[in-house]
Amino acid sequence: MHLTTAQRLDRLKVRTAELSHWRERATLAIENWSFDGERIAIGQAWPHRKGVVHFAARASAPAGWPLDETRLQLDLGGESLITLGFGEGQEERFGLDPYHQEFPLKGRNLAISTDSVARFPFGEPNRQPKLNRAQLAWLDMPVHRLHLLLRQIAEAVGALGEHEAVPHILDAAEAALRSLDWPSATEPYISRTANAEWQRKIWELPELVQNPAALSDRERESVAEAHEQLLARLRTLQQRYPQNGELLLTGHAHIDLAWLWPYDETRRKMRRTFHTALSLMERSPDFRFNQSTAQYYAQIEADDPDLFARIKERVADGSWEVIGGMWVEPDTNMPTGESLVRQILYGQRYFEKTFGVRHTICWLPDCFGFSGALPQLLRQGGIESFFTIKVNWSETNRFPYDLFWWEGLDGSRVLSHVFNNPMEGYNGFVQADCFLPTWKNFRAKTLHDTSLLAVGYGDGGGGVTPEMVEREEQLRAFPAIPKARWGKVGDFFTSAHLTASEKRLPTWSGEMYLELHRATLTSQSGVKRLHRRAERALITAETLASIAHMAGAAAPVSLEADWRLTLKNEFHDILPGSSIREVYQDAERELSEVIDHAKTVQRQAMDAIASLLPRGDLADALVVVNPSLDRRSFNAVLADGTILSTADSIEPLSARVFDRAALKPATGLRATVDRLENEHLAAVIGADGAVQSLIHKASGREALAEPANQLWVYPVDKPRNWDAWDIDADYAEVGIRLDKPESIELVEEGPHRASIKVVHRYRDSSIVLHYVLTANSRRLDIETSVDWHDRRALLRSLSPVAIRSRTATFECAYGIVSRPTHTNTSWDAAMFEAAAHRFIDMSEPDFGVALLNDAKYGHSARDNVLGISLVRGPIYPDPLADEGEQRFTYALMPHTGEWHSGGVREEAEDLNQPLIVAAASNLAEASFAALDLTGTPVALSTVKPAEDGDGLVLRVYEPAGRRGGLTVTAAKGWQIGEAITLMEEPQTRDAGPDILPFEVRSWRVRRG
Repeated sequence: MHLTTAQRLDRLKVRTAELSHWRERATLAIENWSFDGERIAIGQAWPHRKGVVHFAARASAPAGWPLDETRLQLDLGGESLITLGFGEGQEERFGLDPYHQEFPLKGRNLAISTDSVARFPFGEPNRQPKLNRAQLAWLDMPVHRLHLLLRQIAEAVGALGEHEAVPHILDAAEAALRSLDWPSATEPYISRTANAEWQRKIWELPELVQNPAALSDRERESVAEAHEQLLARLRTLQQRYPQNGELLLTGHAHIDLAWLWPYDETRRKMRRTFHTALSLMERSPDFRFNQSTAQYYAQIEADDPDLFARIKERVADGSWEVIGGMWVEPDTNMPTGESLVRQILYGQRYFEKTFGVRHTICWLPDCFGFSGALPQLLRQGGIESFFTIKVNWSETNRFPYDLFWWEGLDGSRVLSHVFNNPMEGYNGFVQADCFLPTWKNFRAKTLHDTSLLAVGYGDGGGGVTPEMVEREEQLRAFPAIPKARWGKVGDFFTSAHLTASEKRLPTWSGEMYLELHRATLTSQSGVKRLHRRAERALITAETLASIAHMAGAAAPVSLEADWRLTLKNEFHDILPGSSIREVYQDAERELSEVIDHAKTVQRQAMDAIASLLPRGDLADALVVVNPSLDRRSFNAVLADGTILSTADSIEPLSARVFDRAALKPATGLRATVDRLENEHLAAVIGADGAVQSLIHKASGREALAEPANQLWVYPVDKPRNWDAWDIDADYAEVGIRLDKPESIELVEEGPHRASIKVVHRYRDSSIVLHYVLTANSRRLDIETSVDWHDRRALLRSLSPVAIRSRTATFECAYGIVSRPTHTNTSWDAAMFEAAAHRFIDMSEPDFGVALLNDAKYGHSARDNVLGISLVRGPIYPDPLADEGEQRFTYALMPHTGEWHSGGVREEAEDLNQPLIVAAASNLAEASFAALDLTGTPVALSTVKPAEDGDGLVLRVYEPAGRRGGLTVTAAKGWQIGEAITLMEEPQTRDAGPDILPFEVRSWRVRRG
């Protein structure tokens, strides 16, 4: 009776497992261990698990053991960087983790020392760490090789399924096993197999012998012969059943800059992982490894110069591929466009300075969606290719392409690749049952003959194992499976670009929205606000210092160090709110330091500007600087708390001196306990604490269909997975409207500003709203203070507006995204929570309503309701996420026309960066304009010092999708120089209008 294929496969696995018990010919325990200088025995618990601890021991391999067959086997109870000293200054270091526990030796006598933490790779604490295993082992190499080969055959057979090669592969494996001369003596056999799964289940095993006999020479010969004959039969079968498909393997170790561990642990993970990768390169000339992230290299350069020097050597010889071109692998939904520019600018400059190369590939395997601004910025940064796999995570709709052109908002394109490996994604394995589904899932195989596959343990680092390298060599002989060889990602994309030049590839236009992890737009909203403030403070500091320089002050200093800290905290598990509390303690401290320093630079620049303006007899003057490209109404809060809202205005990128005593409020501000009104708006606050009416006076239109700023709490914000990451689509099935406020009172009634205070309470949390209208304002601000003490509940604001539109406008980096307000398709329905920067807007051709904010990113636009997510309370991975007090402002703004003609972006700019005001004396009423831009309306990205010290850099962008002429004029004594890229190099640009839709343009500004 013949066995079925499944039965034969089961038998093969059992027979293969038997071999593993003879893999080690002999072992020698290492007993003389110390833990932070005190004795510790094998099997003993760590005396403590605080911080980084240090193990040490000495050992000597027996004289009869061949050194190349001897291994150090360690399980210390956590992750470690181990240093093996062999005398005469010879050392080698490795990372130790659950997947890297066996190490080769360069000498017979060794000193072992470690830096260890009682943690597993994903940050999980080992609460009862022990020194589990420490021994030298003499490997039976023929057994090791045959055992691995048979495991790979079992994996291949399982993956090939009904392929006609399967019976032949099984025949070859069974013949190899039948050819073995295998030991059977009772005592050594039982002792060797005592650790087998079925043996461990026995009530009581017989007495075991110590150091049971290994294979005899003849038995070992039979194993070696079986291995060689099996490889030969596989190669013969490969001629009949050639390898099908091709994968380029890149060794990889995705290391999250911070996630379930703080950054200090990441610094240790980097050293562990990089030492391991270097050790593999030393022993395998074919192995290739890639690592992105300039921040990592800069950190290693500071922490471990010797390791860094070795990495540079391997980069030079081509074994180690530096990749990515960005400072970190950032979130791309929330950073402003200028932050994305700096990711590329500082990343590329670091890589070029350090390794002599700029990168042409953007490597972002793990980000939660991708801004449509990226392709243009990548191309300006010299990057023409893009890689991710994260779009495969979308839960509702399948992303349609895996080799394609990604077209940005402005029409720029980068060649993009996505591989779909169901076995841990970018943390793939060197296994036939990983290769086969990855190749099967590659939909562009009719266009291009190769797909990428990144392999190696990751997220928590670790990377490729020695077994993976050995597996690749064996799999070269296999029939029917895809061909897979180590290679460089750059070579893959070079080949893919050649294909793209010859064949028509599909195009994906605009953002790549991830239908998952939508809560990352809201979780840890306190750090999101600090990040927004840090970005804005840096841009404003550079702009003010540049204006001062153009007025006659010294050249501004570089703020790159502050930018680097900000960029670091844009990492895709920090800014999205998906890390542990310790990460946010670091982020809060670092971002606060950035803000404080940037504010200092701003004050210094204002002092410089004031000192350079014409002298006069104004004893109590105000110097007001407009750091934007929008003409601004005079709204300001002075250092002494005085609020001013006048009919005056300030021109773009200019400084103007006012006589404080002569400033008068704009007329028409009136307030009662339920009504705020000025010349532009009339708002009524109802007994429920919501906005009952919002009249736009110029048009006479009511902006609201129902009460606006309805506060809703959703107490079942309990996603089925990924607590801090996700919001389930049906979260709103249970909602509680906060419509019975504890109090409503008029708290400000001045000529410049009026405010109504509304206090709500939800269980243990309080929400205090100040509805604010200034004398000249075109928006109703809602200054909000939340004291949040509830878990797994979501607070949102909903505003039904008197608008009918099939789309809503969401601001993104350097532009906008139009999103559906309906749910006609599954793609539309899946976008129930989406990213916006400073505003969303819903408009008819002649009228619209915008919702502005200074700190939030999660928004919705369904039917006629504008929504904004304010606070969540997830419990994993930070049980106290967003606990306590938070302050932020959002605003409602009705307007004539569509958003771009109604001044929405300009008001959002003003909300996020008010005018800068400083008190001064002995000045004349005067003004100074640094730059003047006329023609097609554009928005400011930055005015900054040039990286090479040659003048300043002006960067603007077209925000609405228009094109046309643009004239840029500089102040007297200055001139507009050549157009440049974001890398601040001359830009070659096709003929056409001076500014194109969503284009980002930069120029040098030099003394004339």
